[in-house]
Amino acid sequence: MTLNRNYELFNKDTRAIVYGVQANAIQRMLDFDHTCGREVPSVAAIVNENKAGWHKVFWRGQEILLPMYRTVKRACDHHPEADVLVNFASFRSAYKTSLEALDEKTLNTVIIIAEGVPERYSRHLRQVAKEKNKMIIGPATVGGIAAGAFKIGNTGGTIDNIAESKLHRPGHVGFVSKSGGMSNEAYNIIARNTDGLYEGIAIGGDAYPGSTLFEHVMRYERNPHISMIVVLGEVGGEVEYEIVEALKAGQIKKPVVAWVTGTCARIFPASIQFGHAGARADGERETAVAKNAALRAAGAIVPESFDGFDKAVRDTYETLIEQGKVRRVPESIVPRTPMGYDQAVAQGVVRRKTNFTTTISDDRGDEPLYCGIPLSSIVENSMGIGDTIGLLWFKKKLPPYAARFIELVLVLVADHGPAVSGAHNTIVAARAGKDLMSSVACGMLTIGPRFGGAISGAAQMFKDAVDEGLSPEGFIRKWKVKGVNIQGIGHRIKSIHNPDKRVELLKDFARKNFPRTRHMDFALAVEKATTKKKDNLIFNVDGAIGVLFLDLMDVLGFSPKEIDDVVQDGGLDGLFVIGRSIGLIGHYFDQKRLKEGLYRHPWDDILYSLPSEEELG
Repeated sequence: MTLNRNYELFNKDTRAIVYGVQANAIQRMLDFDHTCGREVPSVAAIVNENKAGWHKVFWRGQEILLPMYRTVKRACDHHPEADVLVNFASFRSAYKTSLEALDEKTLNTVIIIAEGVPERYSRHLRQVAKEKNKMIIGPATVGGIAAGAFKIGNTGGTIDNIAESKLHRPGHVGFVSKSGGMSNEAYNIIARNTDGLYEGIAIGGDAYPGSTLFEHVMRYERNPHISMIVVLGEVGGEVEYEIVEALKAGQIKKPVVAWVTGTCARIFPASIQFGHAGARADGERETAVAKNAALRAAGAIVPESFDGFDKAVRDTYETLIEQGKVRRVPESIVPRTPMGYDQAVAQGVVRRKTNFTTTISDDRGDEPLYCGIPLSSIVENSMGIGDTIGLLWFKKKLPPYAARFIELVLVLVADHGPAVSGAHNTIVAARAGKDLMSSVACGMLTIGPRFGGAISGAAQMFKDAVDEGLSPEGFIRKWKVKGVNIQGIGHRIKSIHNPDKRVELLKDFARKNFPRTRHMDFALAVEKATTKKKDNLIFNVDGAIGVLFLDLMDVLGFSPKEIDDVVQDGGLDGLFVIGRSIGLIGHYFDQKRLKEGLYRHPWDDILYSLPSEEELG
């Protein structure tokens, strides 16, 4: 559909580039497209100085991606069909970005949303636009709308208001005002008293807008689709007198319904400024009363007050109908726009099953909640990592001794030197140049039944033995018959004569703080029997942690089912994961400080035992 630049700014094929990721405004433009039955989205691209890529939106009932570019030029180069820039830049950068847009050959209309653009910048932008035969709407505007074709940003409000104001299809009225808020009100008045709007523009409330009321009125005069013109001016400035002179000269032949707001200013003792920067009368000629009188005298239909504005619009339209100059636009069904999910939830018209469930934390409020307790309360009450583990792992407030026990375990398992598999792998990865996360992950992935993971294994074995009422000797025989080593028993270096200090610390803490230690007592009885056979078959640190955690859960009132779940789900291994990660991170930093090079294992530490060529046959 060819755009007639003599009188049209937008039609159903108009496409825009939007400066700034204004998600709601962009989506409203696209929802309006659906309501109008457009074939292509009105937004062609987005300019986002911080990030190029894609922005996800809804088009009709499906999601699509709109391209994002870092500069206006790149957006224009990729989308030469777009001839409108909707500029959501701040008042600090609106001047610069608008100048860039005016310099692009493919852009003919620039809408500047920002308020507070300095007047000298606005005047310069207007001058440049005139020299290049381009149009500026704004600054300080909500934009405008071509009914049934194209809308700028948030103009016209929600889809419900769009439908109520008949903006989904064109009528016969051209409207222009300074105020964006009054525009939305006027669209509804026009819809109730005529067959609706054809085009509406809010030029913006600044003293020096990029285009004037008069310029848009003259476009409407030239537009054969528009049969009557409605103007809302305001106190301040003299631009309405351009319309007055054009009416006197017979340049405007279509009926003009006009009203200049601010007539109440005469009751004030001194000149005041209303909401807009330009809404201030510094002389009688700039008052609303004087301008209304001049418009009325020149032939415009001007009511006695704004209360009569709707009747003036209706009477003018009905006269055009009687004269046969207008044929009413038939009403049409407004296509239903799919409601956004968030909006539907807010209105209570939709429900959806959730994909995730959490019972331990909530980050939706002003601060996170750990099992219902505000984070600030945890900090203020000096609750430590043991208390936090109690809340997030077990959903329980732990007594002080239980929290201290957890913290003791974390300290004891934090590191066991560079030779164990986890630390070794972390060091090798760090020396290969891997980052912290990757290096620590290499070490963590070695945790299993032979390294760290024995905590859960030992807990399971000893728990089953106590539950079954086995004697220490019966327990030993059970696993000997199966040919399985007892997890939690045995150490490569330590022995009954050279005890593991970590185990002694755990036993001492439990005896001083736990009300009872029936699992540990059983394990120590097993140790007496195993060390008679070999002095290094001692109760080791993995066993001590696993068994004492059973005792801790027992005295804290965990149900048998809860204890089973913790053990079988590997919850006790989590203590090793947290504690040992501290040491692995330390080894990573140590290697980086030392600036160690790539590790290669020495040949003399490898047995090379290859078959001979003859053995291969």
